[in-house]
Amino acid sequence: MFGVVLIGLIVILVLVAIGVYVSSSSERTLMEERLGKYLEREDATAQKQAQREQTTALADWVNKRVENSSFGEGIAKNLARADLKFRPGEFVAFMVIIAVTVAGLAWFLGGTDNTTRTVSAIIGGSLGFFAPILYLRSQQGKRLVKFNQQLPDMLNLIVNGLRAGYSTMQALESISKELPPPISEEFRRVVQEMQLGIPMDKALANLLRRIPSEDLDFVITAMNVQREVGGPLAEILDTISYTIRERIRVKGEIRVLIAQVVMSGRILSMVPFGVFVLLWFINQEYMGEFFTQDNLICGLSAIGTGVVMIGIGYAIMMKIADIEV
Repeated sequence: MFGVVLIGLIVILVLVAIGVYVSSSSERTLMEERLGKYLEREDATAQKQAQREQTTALADWVNKRVENSSFGEGIAKNLARADLKFRPGEFVAFMVIIAVTVAGLAWFLGGTDNTTRTVSAIIGGSLGFFAPILYLRSQQGKRLVKFNQQLPDMLNLIVNGLRAGYSTMQALESISKELPPPISEEFRRVVQEMQLGIPMDKALANLLRRIPSEDLDFVITAMNVQREVGGPLAEILDTISYTIRERIRVKGEIRVLIAQVVMSGRILSMVPFGVFVLLWFINQEYMGEFFTQDNLICGLSAIGTGVVMIGIGYAIMMKIADIEV
């Protein structure tokens, strides 16, 4: 048994090393590839073709199949929002590798009976498959919160630049140089898109696609309206900056008040699954009663009912904690 575990750990280390290599190699051309999606020009097509020639045939085939699907477009959007240096095909391959690896380890540790080993492999594969998705959503949430907290400083920098005589382009460029990530990274992309010939409204729309923030939507709408009808942009953004600061302050107070409800909902929802997995690997004879031939229908019904009730309870608690400002 020790030898099997050791082999499994070695396999995991090898796969992690491969994943790190793929991630680092894709980081070099990630910016150009994302910018190329918004360019309807021949040089963008040539650039994308040159990038494909640098990859292996298998990686190119996987990425092409994934990116051309609606599922791949959603993954690409989520990866951009989380600022993870993966292409959609690479992320899907990473999910499959993790799922297969964890499923294999669970199968080896799942006992001697084929039925219990199969169930163990399904449990391990499910955990390995959804772990990258949970990490992706966590990174999105953290990055979005950090971006929203930097918005007032960004608006003050734009206002001061406009009052000092900067153009809108120069004010946006100063954001990419003066402020810390992630807001500097996002506005650097906006400036680069505008330098490539993309209109400002389109570049800002791409920014909103990457950062689905209500406050950012408010700012972009105000800038687009000002460009169409005119008016003092500095004064408009100064007023918006005060409004956003107050919203952030109120949201912070609300977040403190509902933190207990949110954590209670998450913990109470995860405890049953954690207990089930723990008991499965500790006492398979006891948990295997759910999957015996005589109790299979009742066991699956009980598990399905429990999962549905947990989901309903979690949704209700999150709805209670969802307070709009």
